[in-house]
Amino acid sequence: MEGNNLKILIFSLNNEYFATDIGQVERIIGYEKPTVLPDSPNYIDGVIKHEGKILPILNLNKRFSYMDKESEGRKIIIVKRDNRQFGIVVDNVYEVKTVDLNLLEGVPPITNGLREEYISGLVKLEDRIVILLNLDRVLSEDDETKIF
Repeated sequence: MEGNNLKILIFSLNNEYFATDIGQVERIIGYEKPTVLPDSPNYIDGVIKHEGKILPILNLNKRFSYMDKESEGRKIIIVKRDNRQFGIVVDNVYEVKTVDLNLLEGVPPITNGLREEYISGLVKLEDRIVILLNLDRVLSEDDETKIF
């Protein structure tokens, strides 16, 4: 966060706009099919090899109980969390945008089935509302022990 601004990465899932603080993003790579691991949670698509490391790949569509469809714009966002990395599959990545923190609204009580702990707030842009996710919280500690 810089002063009264927040730099966000806007992406889509299930035809909805989402964003995350760009500080949580290490890089964005093209989609590659992960190697499926037996007995992993249903929202883990598997693992990929990235820069010599094996990264678990989390599918947010499955995590949020959306329909998982393969789109041409599909990307993997590499998220850094402490000294670990994991990938998140999203339908499309749109832009990095600096937004005024005054545009950030709290989370309404009805959040479309998404668990509130994932959502930092809603960002009101000119033409749309973007759901601001806290990617750090998308994986619980329990999830982490299963996949790392």
